[in-house]
Amino acid sequence: MFETVLVANRGEIAVRVIRTLRALGIRSVAVFSDADADARHVREADTAVRIGPAAAAESYLSVERLLEAAARTGAQAVHPGYGFLAENAAFARACADAGLAFIGPPARAIELMGDKIRAKETVKAAGVPVVPGSSGSGLTDAELTAAALEIGMPVLLKPSAGGGGKGMRLVRDEALLGEEIAAARREARGSFGDDTLLVERWIDRPRHIEIQVLADGHGNVVHLGERECSLQRRHQKIVEEAPSPLLDAATRAAMGEAAVQAARSCGYAGAGTVEFIVPGDDPSSYYFMEMNTRLQVEHPVTELITGLDLVEWQVRVAAGEPLPFAQDDVTLTGHAVEARICAETARVSGERVSGERVSGERVDFLPSAGTVRLLREPTGEGIRVDSGLSEGTEVGTAYDPMLAKVIAYGPDRATALRRLRAALAETVVLGVDTNAGFLRRLLAHPDVVAGTLDTGLVDRESVSLVPTAVPEEVYGVAALLRQAALEPASDGGWTDPFSSPTGFRLGGEPAWTPHHFRCAGQEPVTVRVRGRVEDAEVALPIGLRAGVPHGGTGGHKPTTGPHPDAKPAPHTGARLSWLVPSAGVVTFTWRGLTHTFSVCQDKNDIWLAKGGDTWRVQDHDPVQARGAAASDHVDTLTAPMPGTVTVVKAAVGDEVRAGQSLLVVEAMKMEHVVSAPHNGTVTELNVTAGATVAMDQVLAVVAPKAPEAPPAPEEGAES
Repeated sequence: MFETVLVANRGEIAVRVIRTLRALGIRSVAVFSDADADARHVREADTAVRIGPAAAAESYLSVERLLEAAARTGAQAVHPGYGFLAENAAFARACADAGLAFIGPPARAIELMGDKIRAKETVKAAGVPVVPGSSGSGLTDAELTAAALEIGMPVLLKPSAGGGGKGMRLVRDEALLGEEIAAARREARGSFGDDTLLVERWIDRPRHIEIQVLADGHGNVVHLGERECSLQRRHQKIVEEAPSPLLDAATRAAMGEAAVQAARSCGYAGAGTVEFIVPGDDPSSYYFMEMNTRLQVEHPVTELITGLDLVEWQVRVAAGEPLPFAQDDVTLTGHAVEARICAETARVSGERVSGERVSGERVDFLPSAGTVRLLREPTGEGIRVDSGLSEGTEVGTAYDPMLAKVIAYGPDRATALRRLRAALAETVVLGVDTNAGFLRRLLAHPDVVAGTLDTGLVDRESVSLVPTAVPEEVYGVAALLRQAALEPASDGGWTDPFSSPTGFRLGGEPAWTPHHFRCAGQEPVTVRVRGRVEDAEVALPIGLRAGVPHGGTGGHKPTTGPHPDAKPAPHTGARLSWLVPSAGVVTFTWRGLTHTFSVCQDKNDIWLAKGGDTWRVQDHDPVQARGAAASDHVDTLTAPMPGTVTVVKAAVGDEVRAGQSLLVVEAMKMEHVVSAPHNGTVTELNVTAGATVAMDQVLAVVAPKAPEAPPAPEEGAES
């Protein structure tokens, strides 16, 4: 067994691997970039080594620096986690050449299964069914187009060199093939350094089911059951469970045997995953998609239903140990569901995203960044959290947006889902927007509860899962927090009336104190408060209602609120009290109900969380806003998220049409296409390819095309 293992990764997976190494009595070595100097995985490892600046190419992707760190610390093996170099055959060979054990499969297996085209040919020869699609490598755009037309629309474009949904494009209209092939190549080249594509038949309403395999270096291969991974957004998994509610015992055994044969066909060793696409109406007709030659993000659900630590068996296999159990010894007990907590902001729009033409409303999930100011991770029976977070963590856009995973186990599926929904309601990450509330609503969707899943469900239903408005109690508690900050401290039970925020009037009632707020995507709101926060009167804008999801009964956006002199009916008896001051927990009594919020605040922002949802309530200056609005241009294009401009498709002076792609902004491996809002001329372009931009930074200005003047009447014609 190894004495020291270097973990060549960061975030939650590095923390997860370090946990098992500690349990095995193995010394752990963490590596970190400048951006991660204070990260949790650095603190939890026995030793940590700086390997470079924030840019991944100069740190986590630098084979030379990783091997140097291993040599300096006396590591005998390297665990790559997932992402970065986990499926890089050259890295596996470099480790072997340096005398280090690579805790993963042989380089040849990585290379073979990492090329989707060769992988399909290999497993097909082993008798594993594959999805109909193009054959051969290095196809030109014209050859890809011809193959797509031969297969028949719709088709799926996929990078040959990578996975994780990056670079994948679903194309239903053959007129868009050329544009989509170019976009898929660009993203594949940026993500994997290889723009080779293949094209496959698209199966409508498919299910994504994968089989976990485990193999040793002595010829033993077993499968550990399946995981249902059909809840995806833009081909990225967000919720996974084990076992699948679709499969019966016979189909499970058949798919498991196919996965074992796929692993044998490439000489696999260690933990790996064979992914299948399965028609929901005929689970017996399953097709091989690809093999992930690494530990999967969703491995905890398999661990919970099998009782096996997959990281431990990765380490033991890499150390040369044989598997001590056979297929008949593997039992699946209970049910487990995992939700991925990501740093992202949901915005409802009808924009075009990553080359997909859309109509009507859709949800864009844009990367979020910031400092984790308050963190509360759930606990309780059957709950597990794999997290790389701690208070003070700086969440940037240089790396993947996944922050943590919340996993729930139960004796049956209904219990596991119920426990996970409750755990997400307890999850608090203030300072950064996350998807915890969205995931909680998704897990309560009738189709999810019933197990009627497919890979398009999230995209179809996401608009209905994003609230249209901020609940009125959020503005109410924000106003009382600001009011409390204005109240003077009493001296021996006496308070100077002239310093009271409510004002002092001889023989008159106290004055109202207005508080102006704004939340992202919402109109400004003015809340007026009178009295002390222990028993205040609060007046909210007429028409403001509790936020409900799009499509829900009674949902609508809030109004801007009344004129400051208007007096909407106040609600008396509103109270605010600190429940747990040290943990940032307050209670707010409003309309006969008491709400409990997690809170942190500074000079300009109040962050509130409740039920998994998070709100950043910002102070709003109406006078300043009116001045800014006067100089605003409806033709100004701003950055939808903090990130890097990867493509600029226009120049100053260009005439453009509405919906035409002008720029591409990328962050956290996500592309967002910025399009022209109308027909017009580009009059200003403030960025170039490679430029780093902040959220809402002005990128370009498109002046609208002037309406054509009506033709002048001909001379002598009647007017």
